[in-house]
This record gives sequence, structure tokens and C-alpha cells, in this order.
Amino acid sequence: MKPWKAVSVLSDPNNRSCLFSLVVAISLFCGSFFVRSAWLGKEFSIKLSQELGIGALQRNTNSTICSIQDKCRSAGIESLPKGIISPTSNLEMSPLWGPLSDDKIARNKSLLAVAVGIKQKQLVDKIVNKFLADDFAVMLFHYDGVVDKWHDLEWSNRVIHVSARNQTKWWFAKRFLHPDIVAEYEYIFLWDEDLGVENFNSGRYISIVKEESLEISQPALDSRQSEVHHLVTVRNRRSRVHRRYIWFKGNGPKCSASSIAPPCVGWVEVMAPVFSRAAWRCVWHMVQNDLIHAWGLDMKLGYCAQGDRSIKVGVVDEEYLVHYGLPTLGEKPDQDKAKSALSYRLPIRLRSVKEMKEFQRRWDKAVKEDECWVDPYRE
Repeated sequence: MKPWKAVSVLSDPNNRSCLFSLVVAISLFCGSFFVRSAWLGKEFSIKLSQELGIGALQRNTNSTICSIQDKCRSAGIESLPKGIISPTSNLEMSPLWGPLSDDKIARNKSLLAVAVGIKQKQLVDKIVNKFLADDFAVMLFHYDGVVDKWHDLEWSNRVIHVSARNQTKWWFAKRFLHPDIVAEYEYIFLWDEDLGVENFNSGRYISIVKEESLEISQPALDSRQSEVHHLVTVRNRRSRVHRRYIWFKGNGPKCSASSIAPPCVGWVEVMAPVFSRAAWRCVWHMVQNDLIHAWGLDMKLGYCAQGDRSIKVGVVDEEYLVHYGLPTLGEKPDQDKAKSALSYRLPIRLRSVKEMKEFQRRWDKAVKEDECWVDPYRE
């Protein structure tokens, strides 16, 4: 039987309110008993308790506590005893036969989830082998609907395959990586498939992230071989980790040592992000169900950094990747020679821009309507 998970319960504001009420009820009863004992002495307190019916008071208090507990139960499970409730899960596969075993996994185990297409099979094979060697759980999101052609790889039966044609990794993540499903994994690696991992070691990466107290991070990019979209992701050969970058040239954002906002500081790209368990619980809720390209999300990730984003968000230089920048979703079909690859990707790019504007509109609306929310990064 799984233990009751505080992390799952306390994440719900209603549960926190119920827990507070329960603590108050218990405190009032215990406080009254100890105060009475201190003033009246042990023997007289016992006698008075018998005469005044303190046992009945205790029963009434227990009844009050139980009443509060009943109100605190989540909708749909009110009829179940608390101990039978299993609020979280994981992606570990179970055998059809053999002895029962504890389904809890090692607390230091992490998860790799990658959106993949069969054309990048060789790249994905290298990525998955790296992570399985460090005992990761692995989940593949097949956006082209092709699954059977992966079964010749040695590790294919050891990973989870999910297939939905022409969907992005954020569409998959919103539907299959709910925080309660991945609550037992220490870190969530949510990566694209067009990444070279020759100079990357997942075990060392996690060690660095822990030592640097990073809640949201990404490996740096080798600028000599990578398609780079944002300079903050470029590897700094003289540092272990960097949390900001300084740049005054070109037409892009100008960043100085005094900059306090993304993308100059507290920012990672959504190409290869890594989230702590707590950070992912926050990010998952921020991912919009219908905005599947997640453009604009990167500018808000720092709000889920479990602290100051200038400290808790960073790029790891010692463990770095190559970003090949290969076209995936919207790629021209082999049988269609008449249209260019650009003509297939242009509508996707236009949709991505629309999503970015819509996400910002929703953010601004939410900020305006939530009178209790205070922006910790308000300039």
C-alpha cells in the first residue's frame, strides 16, 4: 500500500485550508488539557476530568476532527478509507506474473520524455541509450504515428511508447505527464529529438544541478556545431554553470549585468528543458491545453523556479549538447515533390506566433483578474 503523499495534498489550496483547520482543532483540545493540568495538579486534574466528563469532550473533539477530515477528502473519494487512497503513480511497467513487489521507485530516479519521429531514429537511439545507462525511465511521444519500426532496438520494450499523429511534445506532456503521474521522479527531462549527446552525461548533469540548486535548467549548446536561437544557451567554456548573459550587439534583446528579466537572466529554451519535481508541478499547470507549441512559455518559466529565478534557473556548461535544428513536424512528405519544405512549415510557424500572442493575452488577463496575486518580478 502506498503512503499518503504530503506533496500531492498540500499542493491543493483547499487541502491546505482543511489541514489548517484540523491542526487548530487538535491544538485547542491539547492546549486546554495541558493548561488545566498545569493549574490544578495531576491528581485533582484526573478527578476533575472524571467529574466533568472529559472523555466525552475528547470524543466530541475526535468527532470534530473526523468531520473536518471528511470535508478535506477530494471529490469522488469521500466513501474510501484514507489508507487505501493511492494519489500518485509512475511510468514503471509491471509483470503479469510472479510475486508482488513494492511499486515505489528509487527517489533519485528521473524521467526522460522525448517527442520522436522515425526519421530521427539514429539520434534518438543514442539519446535513449545514454539515459537508460543511468537508470532513467524513458517515454517516447511518437508524433508520426510510427511505433512498430522501433521494436528492433534492444531497449524498445523497456520504454513507454505513446502515439498521436502531428502533435507536439507539449500536447503529449499536458496529457501524459500530469504531476501526480510523474511525482516519484526527481527530474523531468522534456527534450526534442534533434540533439547530439556525445558530450553529455545525464548522471553528472543531475549532480551539477543539485549542487548548484537549479530547479529549471538545460544543457548548454556547442555553438560550433549547433543551430543556436538564443545566445544565453551557448556554452561558456570557462564556467560550470551560467545564469545570465551579457550582449549589446545586433537587433536582439540587449542584456547587461544589471538585467533582471528573461531572456537575459532566469531563462532556458523549451528545446531541452530539465525540471525538478516541484518545478514541473508548477509548469504543468501553466501549460495551456490548446496552445500546443508553447511559444511564450519560456518567458514565464521563472515563476515556477521555487525561488529567485536569477538563482534557480540556469544553463549547465560542463554537460553540453549539439542542436542540429532538423525539421520535424510539418516536414515535407517524401512522395510530395511539388511543394517545398518551407511551404509545409510556414503555417506551423504562423500558428506558433499566434499562440505566443494568445498566451501573453491570457497571462495579462489572469494577472488583472487575480487581485490577491503579487508579481515577485514586477519592475
